[in-house]
Amino acid sequence: MGIAEPRTAAGRDGLAGVLAEPERTVVALDFDGTLAPIVPDPDRARALPGVAAALSALAPLVGAVVVVTGRPAAKAVEYGGLAGVPGLEHLTVLGHYGAERWEAGTGEVTAPEVHPGVAAVRAELPALLGREDAPAGTWIEDKDRALAVHTRRTPDPDAAVARLREPLAALAARHGLLVEPGRMVLELRPPGVDKGAALNGFLAGRVRGPVVYAGDDLGDLAAYAAVEKRRADGLPGLLVCSAPVTGEPPVRELADRADLVVPGPAGVVDLLTALAARIGGER
Repeated sequence: MGIAEPRTAAGRDGLAGVLAEPERTVVALDFDGTLAPIVPDPDRARALPGVAAALSALAPLVGAVVVVTGRPAAKAVEYGGLAGVPGLEHLTVLGHYGAERWEAGTGEVTAPEVHPGVAAVRAELPALLGREDAPAGTWIEDKDRALAVHTRRTPDPDAAVARLREPLAALAARHGLLVEPGRMVLELRPPGVDKGAALNGFLAGRVRGPVVYAGDDLGDLAAYAAVEKRRADGLPGLLVCSAPVTGEPPVRELADRADLVVPGPAGVVDLLTALAARIGGER
């Protein structure tokens, strides 16, 4: 299985950089929608079969593999089946957009104190969503350090997001939080916490080299921006969009900026597998 050619010149340069300097390359991956299919209940999400094998084949050949997710780090590790996998002894998982860090070497999660606004919003959010003018069918996912309001189960998920954006933003602002929109979800979380900051923080301690980033939703745009900034500084980067395979269109903003669009987590697994085969074959 070969590697699909990126559609952009920057992406082709990024892939060439990865193949030329795999030992300096960081492969960064979102979890939900990228390694795990999107499911109605996030607690039932699991990494696609083949993810652990693809990562364990690739990780020893590159500088680092890191999962960057809005989930708690321990949940991503559990749902991904990423603990104790041969070849992933140096895997890092940045959970809660970098607020938590799990290292395979220790199996431990390190994190700062939770922002006090999260507890305040947690207490007020049910009443806001229970009002008569609130869309029916919304539900809350408690991520400990953030709260996500899902609209997937409402009659019109996009309309529900539009209706809730303003009141949720007002609630978040009262308690020092921000609202981050996604596909059929609005997440309330502390400021200064996003996948771009998480990725930059991880890269800051490493030798400068190529970066591959794969994601599927609006929350991944900040990581895209971080890679684009590195490319402007002359460092290779490859941006991958994991497109839904459920009949939904990909997130337009992400697909438009991606160098390579692949069919969901299965496409990501194929790409990781092909990269491992290509790099391993050239050694």
